[in-house]
Amino acid sequence: MRLRKVANANEILHKNPDYVILQPQAYKGKWKQYFNNNNPIHIEIGTGKGKFIHEMAEIFPNINFIGIEVVESVIIRAVQRIKQNPLPNVILLCVDAMLLNDVFEVNEVSRIYLNFSDPWPKNRHEKRRLTYKSFLEIYQKILIAKGDIHFKTDNQKLFEYSLTSMSEAGMVFKNISLDLHNSNIAINVLTEYEERFSNLGMRIYRLEANFK
Repeated sequence: MRLRKVANANEILHKNPDYVILQPQAYKGKWKQYFNNNNPIHIEIGTGKGKFIHEMAEIFPNINFIGIEVVESVIIRAVQRIKQNPLPNVILLCVDAMLLNDVFEVNEVSRIYLNFSDPWPKNRHEKRRLTYKSFLEIYQKILIAKGDIHFKTDNQKLFEYSLTSMSEAGMVFKNISLDLHNSNIAINVLTEYEERFSNLGMRIYRLEANFK
């Protein structure tokens, strides 16, 4: 489905600094000061319209949540959602995931969520997949010791690719599910995509992993 471009997206974002940070590099190593507490920091890469990150912030008020989205026309939807119910423990960043080392200090993040990332199915686009080795190297630097990645997708080939890529990066797996919605997971906040795919009866794959 083609993304509808919002002509004034950048202007809208600049008018909402309480909900989205456009130059997050200024806060590298200072995110706990930004939130004014010492709570763990969880980030979602590819936060889309913000359903997941906002609901997680509601459920877990003692965790600081940061939603990351590079597409301005998408993140304004997340801004609009959070504006309707502002929470002190959630903020959005409009930045490319390749720049995360410029945004977060070493060992600054406790958990990373990768939800329904673009599978980039063509081999020539492998490096764009968010579980490609160069991204995993970035994640390893910003995660605390034993910090983990929670990954969900409807794409079986991307899931299999990610298992291999993470394994080759020295990651350890736990709670692997090949059919999430028929599993016994205690809490599962749905993303917009997940809700749609689930209603269509599609299988959802999920894993948790951390570096040794």
